[in-house]
Amino acid sequence: MTTLFVIIGIIVVIGAIIVGIYNRLVALRQTTNQAWSDIEVQLKQRQDLVPQLVSTVKGYASHEKETFEEVVQARSAAVNANSVKGQAQAEGMLSAALGKLFALAEAYPELKANTNFLQLQDQLSDVENKIAASRRFYNNAVQEYNTGREQFPAVLIAGPFGFKERDFFESPEGRVALQTPPVVDFS
Repeated sequence: MTTLFVIIGIIVVIGAIIVGIYNRLVALRQTTNQAWSDIEVQLKQRQDLVPQLVSTVKGYASHEKETFEEVVQARSAAVNANSVKGQAQAEGMLSAALGKLFALAEAYPELKANTNFLQLQDQLSDVENKIAASRRFYNNAVQEYNTGREQFPAVLIAGPFGFKERDFFESPEGRVALQTPPVVDFS
């Protein structure tokens, strides 16, 4: 009889450990999902600003069709991306296209002085800062989640219960490109 209680006790302890590990993994996954949702909200705000920017710049530089098409295509790719890596690449393309749009604006002093353009530029800058903060939070959540699922004994539970590794939301150029200072040429 004592042996039976010991066996039942061991089973209950093991069961409690498994439930605890499972619940921790669920909490980490939910934190990661919530962090990704925060990024999506910021990216949507950014994507919503793009048509307004293009429209404003078109009023001053209507003959720059190629630049406008590139921005629109990059925005479309960003809207339609369906994975973290795909979203990161699409957002990188959108950032590059927006950079060209702002470089184009430099050639038009009246555009640079336009109140609507300046407000849109400020809003975009604000959204970019929010995206950066959301990206840091998301990447931290992913790091905690991935570490949690790879640690022993959670690794024994993670696989069978479908806790898959998550991707970081990184620049498509990689960390090296982000650490390289930009080249500015005023010639």
